Amino acid sequence: MKKLLSVLALVFLPAIAAAQQAPVIQQETLEIGTSTNEIAITSDFSGADLTVFGAINDADPILLSKGRYDIVVILEGPKAEADVRRKERFFGIWVNRQTISFEHVPRSYSISSTRPLEDVTSPQTLNSQGIGVSHLRIAPVGYFGDASDVATFREAMLRLNAVDGIYDAEYDGVKFVSNSLFRASLRLPVNIPQGTHTVQAYLFKEGRQIATQNLPLQVVKTGLEAQITTAAHDYPLFYGMSAVFIALFSGWFASVIFRKN
Repeated sequence: MKKLLSVLALVFLPAIAAAQQAPVIQQETLEIGTSTNEIAITSDFSGADLTVFGAINDADPILLSKGRYDIVVILEGPKAEADVRRKERFFGIWVNRQTISFEHVPRSYSISSTRPLEDVTSPQTLNSQGIGVSHLRIAPVGYFGDASDVATFREAMLRLNAVDGIYDAEYDGVKFVSNSLFRASLRLPVNIPQGTHTVQAYLFKEGRQIATQNLPLQVVKTGLEAQITTAAHDYPLFYGMSAVFIALFSGWFASVIFRKN
């Protein structure tokens, strides 16, 4: 028995010692913060810039010096269902002829990165993670028809959101301020919806996504705008009657001022 134990010790002790001496490979991690955790919409709100700053922990200095790390930062608004309509002329009148509804559509979307997304990683990764306006994971609701129509309506919706300024992309907006510290700037449009938004940061290493971090951002209305919004949702009848009364009073008052003698 002692001889067997001695043989086992001779076999396994070198492997155990090697395992104990083997270096532990540390995975890079990501930390982020924002310049503010709440955006207040007032009567003179004309848009704002959100600064996101962060750091890469346990980064390889050689890869950092070669620019092998990439950062993508996204500010995504609350999601809702969106209808896209196609107008056609019918007896000389433009009417809605076809409508497709999409679900899980961000009501606002801003993205910033160290370089163009196609240089950061593969299209497959962008599609699987939903990174980038063109790669958003939105699908039609209850539509049974030609798939080409879905693609056409989807592109039209993304294009209109970009024209309205609620979808924005800046593919060189993330800057490294030191070896592992970075800063990103995201544009908040004037018509940004209120609610809980999400700041998402992705870390890529030589094209592979290795870390991600999320932070909430609250967008709220304050002052008179907040009171009007609350009245419209909580007291719709009173709000409607007040709007009609104000319109009638304004019309009567204008007629008195500009009345000809």
